[in-house]
Amino acid sequence: MSGPVGTGLDHVRHWVFDMDDTLYPREQGLMSLVQARINAFVVEAVGMAPDEAAVLQRQFLDEHGTTLAGLMASYTIDADRFLHEVHDVPLDGLEPDARLADQLKALPGRCYVFTNGAREYAHRVLNHLGISDCFEGVFAIEDAELTPKPAPSTFRKMLDRFGIDPHRAAFFEDTPRNLEPAKILGMATILIGDGHGKPLGDHIDYIAPDLHDFLSDLSFKDAA
Repeated sequence: MSGPVGTGLDHVRHWVFDMDDTLYPREQGLMSLVQARINAFVVEAVGMAPDEAAVLQRQFLDEHGTTLAGLMASYTIDADRFLHEVHDVPLDGLEPDARLADQLKALPGRCYVFTNGAREYAHRVLNHLGISDCFEGVFAIEDAELTPKPAPSTFRKMLDRFGIDPHRAAFFEDTPRNLEPAKILGMATILIGDGHGKPLGDHIDYIAPDLHDFLSDLSFKDAA
């Protein structure tokens, strides 16, 4: 499940990254701002007290992959309004990351972002981090027709969109269950962080507390 990377990823030429709490440290707090907006939206949409809405929102996450998918399955809501309102957060606490930009550009092959977040928000975050030009493409929730990870169909759409061979790809993610479809498809899987207390499993090839350190430890026998 974990251990030294060495040259174990020599075959990879497609580097796919989740964005939130993966490309930047969870401690920078961006997702807590998004979460607060999601909870407020659920309170309004469902008409529950905030504590009850928070329980429902966590249930939606567990059962549907995103709060939006759960809301759409059970209520009539404006999905575009949801995506705009919950992602319209300030990025002041997010630190630009020149070191990460250098590390991504040093990887052999191409890099992509695969996020359950909204497209405009993803580009805002990548621009703020200073890493937009490191990626060949961004696959956001709109590209998935609002069907989030870990749906296998969404993984296939992402692979098809970018022409990625999953057997030559690696996927970095902070949510353990989102790595399961990637592993089934043949991708190398790397969990960033502690998994938020969720169960791990043998579908995770590597566990890396810190993305910087993991990328620094990579070495390649043949980068052609």
